Amino acid sequence: MHELSIMNNILDIVLEHANKNNAQKVVRINLKIGDLSDIIPEWAQTYFDMLSKDTIADGATLAIEKVPVTVKCRSCGNLNTFTNKDWSFACAKCQSTDIEVIEGREFFITSIEIT
Repeated sequence: MHELSIMNNILDIVLEHANKNNAQKVVRINLKIGDLSDIIPEWAQTYFDMLSKDTIADGATLAIEKVPVTVKCRSCGNLNTFTNKDWSFACAKCQSTDIEVIEGREFFITSIEIT
């Protein structure tokens, strides 16, 4: 359900920038979402559709680029990217738990397509 408040914030940002650029219509919103953000794309679009009704963003498509989780071991420097949700917060090479999340927590608008 947290997608509802997040998508409300996204809509506010989109409408602000669209209005600043004298947009007639928002066609597409490009988002980058990390796997750790726990956002479900289908729910994000559903909530966005509901919130954007009767605005210039009504009918806009959310294009979501998913970012896998990548961690870096502080002990040996190994980078490990998880393509499935089989995350392990220990180094795959040396088993150290002293790791840093490099990617996978992103959630932001990369661009807005308007007419």
